[in-house]
Amino acid sequence: MKFESTPLEGVYLVTPQVFGDERGFFLESWSAATFRDEGFDLKFVQDNHSRSARGILRGMHYQREHTQGKLVRVTVGAVYDAVVDMRHDSPTVGQWYGVELSAENHQMLWVPPGFAHGFYVLSDFADFQYKCTDIYHPASEISLAWDDQRVGIEWPIPAGEKPQLSGKDAAGLVFAEAPLL
Repeated sequence: MKFESTPLEGVYLVTPQVFGDERGFFLESWSAATFRDEGFDLKFVQDNHSRSARGILRGMHYQREHTQGKLVRVTVGAVYDAVVDMRHDSPTVGQWYGVELSAENHQMLWVPPGFAHGFYVLSDFADFQYKCTDIYHPASEISLAWDDQRVGIEWPIPAGEKPQLSGKDAAGLVFAEAPLL
């Protein structure tokens, strides 16, 4: 696996080695030993799988308690994945990073605890899978406004279109009102 640092400390783009031929492909999507060799001693407690249609935006989510690290990937379709640094003591607090994850590029994003996370579906539908280092704790979940002007995520939403949002995500807090970790 190839681990590439991003402009946000602790966030890594991970590209697995893919072995393929006319029959299909094989890749290793998780190896505790490989990640440990790269400096990540991770213990995952939960795996999640969601399916979403084109134009759906999920996020930007984080938890004040049971903060989760996430290893995210797309197994069908494509999404634009984004993270925002919510760590109060970080030099990049309030900054964002985004990347296209797809079934074609096989890339994964390591999102450490302390980041708001979300994605926008680019394909007809996308299967999004992620491993979490802590449990889902709805009582402490926060939704950061996906379109907060201070943060300024550059979502690849076609001109004149609006993303489909859950009620929770439509009511997301602006960065100035969102609690930092």
